[in-house]
Amino acid sequence: MEYVARFLIGGLAVSAFALLGDMLRPKGFAGLFGAAPSVALATLAIALFYHGASYTAAQSRTMVWGAVALLCYSILVCQLLMHRRWNALPATIASLALWLVVAVGLLVFAGASA
Repeated sequence: MEYVARFLIGGLAVSAFALLGDMLRPKGFAGLFGAAPSVALATLAIALFYHGASYTAAQSRTMVWGAVALLCYSILVCQLLMHRRWNALPATIASLALWLVVAVGLLVFAGASA
């Protein structure tokens, strides 16, 4: 039953975000809005239904921390690619270390206080 709920909630959310992305310019936003927000919303909706508000709040905080780590990773990859002229594979692999440090650091320090 949980998979059916994920399918329905995720499908509706993907459709809504795809419509939003289609209305925005540039069209590259369509892909950005297509996957991650809809999967996150479906996951949070199911977590709320099965586990309650406090569990869902913890999950949403963790998603925000993951987004911050991804932002740091993305900035470093862009810097390495554009300014240092690295190839894509070494830049992404090297940047994973920063992502891991930021993600674990936020989980340990911000997670302990939440």
